[in-house]
Amino acid sequence: MSPPPPAKADPIVIVGAGIFGLSTAIHLALRGYSNVKVFDKQPYDKTLYSYLDGCDAASADINKIIRSAYGSQTEYQDLSTEALQAWDAWNTELRRGGTAVPPGMTPQDAVWVNNGLLSCSDAEVLPEFERATVDGMEAAGHRGTQLINDNPDHLRLAATKGMAPAMNPFSKKALGVLDTTGGIAVADKACRFALHKARSLGVSFVLDPVAGQMTSTTMDESGRVITGITTADGRTHPATMTIIACGGWTPALVPSLDGLAETTAGSVVILRIPEASPLRRRFDPSRFPSWTFKIRDGAAGGLYGFPVDDRGHLKIGYRGTKYTNPRVQADGRERSVPVTRWSGEGEREGDRLREIPAQALEVIRGFLDEYLPELGAEGIGVWLTRVCWYTDSFDNHFVIDRVPGKEGLMVATAGSGHAFKYLPNIGGWVVDIMEGVSLDRPAVKAWRWRSLAEGQTPANKLMEGAAGPRALNNVPLVAADAPKTKL
Repeated sequence: MSPPPPAKADPIVIVGAGIFGLSTAIHLALRGYSNVKVFDKQPYDKTLYSYLDGCDAASADINKIIRSAYGSQTEYQDLSTEALQAWDAWNTELRRGGTAVPPGMTPQDAVWVNNGLLSCSDAEVLPEFERATVDGMEAAGHRGTQLINDNPDHLRLAATKGMAPAMNPFSKKALGVLDTTGGIAVADKACRFALHKARSLGVSFVLDPVAGQMTSTTMDESGRVITGITTADGRTHPATMTIIACGGWTPALVPSLDGLAETTAGSVVILRIPEASPLRRRFDPSRFPSWTFKIRDGAAGGLYGFPVDDRGHLKIGYRGTKYTNPRVQADGRERSVPVTRWSGEGEREGDRLREIPAQALEVIRGFLDEYLPELGAEGIGVWLTRVCWYTDSFDNHFVIDRVPGKEGLMVATAGSGHAFKYLPNIGGWVVDIMEGVSLDRPAVKAWRWRSLAEGQTPANKLMEGAAGPRALNNVPLVAADAPKTKL
């Protein structure tokens, strides 16, 4: 039996203003909880969720993939359908203007773009996952949304949807499925919209490197009841419920996540296409989809990318190897923690480039040479690199649950690289779990606190330690030391 939820006027503290924290804050307020406060050490009111301006969080980004394609995992397929309705509603709110528009944004902005998601590979036969996606979406009543790009009927259907170019967007054929329900979340604008929405609903925010940085939880004399948090300015903030949702920093703050979730890094390269270049039109969202390539093929694959944004940025990411940064913590155990890549505000443009794992750059380079050679032909090189920190669980399911043995403490974490698409709706599920509502749903069961079962093969090997092959200290890095570095 679940513990009783907080009363509607009780203080609730959320640590983290990324997607889990923002969404939870919104849905708590919508449910009538009137004393919700969010803490984050990132000064998002200044940086506006842009890693181009110094943000070091997974949610602080240019763009993220939105998809319904989940193979046989219908719990996420259904969650995506729910999210898409909410994304559309947010775009509609923006277009209406008025007080729904955050400062600095306009009614012409969008928080998501439905330009499709092409999941493809160099295989000669459609992989099992892609086939399961087509079958699963059709079984759920979404017939005609998953289009195989070597099927003549599907090619004709794509043309009627205005998505013909997205079926085969590369210079070389790659077999795959276009999820026509998917596309791009405009990540920084989506987070700004959510922050503004939460504030308009009465949620308080402390976004400051000192006053917003949690240093520890507080507890009663028994040590079993969490009573709030302490921040780096020495202040204590009481709470009936504390929800830790701070991405890559969560495992270090909640040590009992050991073996269940770990902080890992993806690698990102951004190319910048000049406004006068014909490649701006070539990679425009109206003609070029978001995409994944050999995303489940391990170190030789794990690629994903996007069309060009309105500033000319073309982002390509690599998660074929998920790197770690193990460091000894106060309790003597090693845990992976994010590496902050920004030394401060006002850095020169050339200083924005940092090192990324050589393996990641090599896989990205190989893909671009083979499938998008026109970029190299035009002399388009690396403009920015980023090591982006996520939190992975051993099975790629989220962890949304009360922490065992700690009354008044919850986590919402382990986005495992695919949580951003649920920004508008995942908070409703977090609140349901807090309130003990509908706990028998498949997704909720998958997100419970758990441990690796004997004989179970993990999707992700966790906590290999400082001697592990994925630890950044053991991985050759490539210095991208000038804006014109070529791929």
